[in-house]
Amino acid sequence: MIEAEEIDASYGGIQVLWDLTFSLSEDDGVVAIVGPNGAGKSTLMRVLSGLHPIDDGTLTIWGDDVRGLEPSEIVRRGFVHVSEERNLFGEMSVVENLEMGAYTRRDDLDSNLEEMYDLFPVLAERRSQKAGSLSGGEQQMLAIARGLMAEPKILALDEPSEGLAPQITARMFEKIEAISEDVTVLLVEQHVHKALSLAERAYLLENGRFVTEDTGPGLLESEYIEQAYL
Repeated sequence: MIEAEEIDASYGGIQVLWDLTFSLSEDDGVVAIVGPNGAGKSTLMRVLSGLHPIDDGTLTIWGDDVRGLEPSEIVRRGFVHVSEERNLFGEMSVVENLEMGAYTRRDDLDSNLEEMYDLFPVLAERRSQKAGSLSGGEQQMLAIARGLMAEPKILALDEPSEGLAPQITARMFEKIEAISEDVTVLLVEQHVHKALSLAERAYLLENGRFVTEDTGPGLLESEYIEQAYL
């Protein structure tokens, strides 16, 4: 579904991504990208979603070159990015936020809403409540659900457990595992052990470069990961 070859990206003339090559296929469940803060993980997510330009390299989704496309066009091609900022409309209700996520998929609005309420029952209870008044965990669930309303083929989650209590984080990973049964999940996550335990494939990103690739469990068992991140 995604082919990236030798991707370079920079901020203000300072290069932050170097020669990144990887792919995502329909057979993938969870693909994790792990690494230290400042490694370029969030920049890579922004590049894939069209929020940050590519300096060099090629990026295709379903075989189409997507460099230079607006983020909305990339959403229409099946790639949805849920950023760590969540970017909810705080003064709008839960259901209104969900409806905003479905702007490219209006035909199935009612059935998609019911699916989100089944996946995240607390959102059904809070459907009329303003998004800005939800707890941190509820806001993260809403952000993910809003992304799913666009019926993505790939759901990119950037630090979904950011700021959440351990118990809520555990529930969040259960939801991600359930989502991955139907949608490929590209996961950037600070909880390395949890991310790699879920991932069929995983990449280690350091200083803007992929250091290694393996299965999630394979990377989890490496001595380097254990010493550096666990």
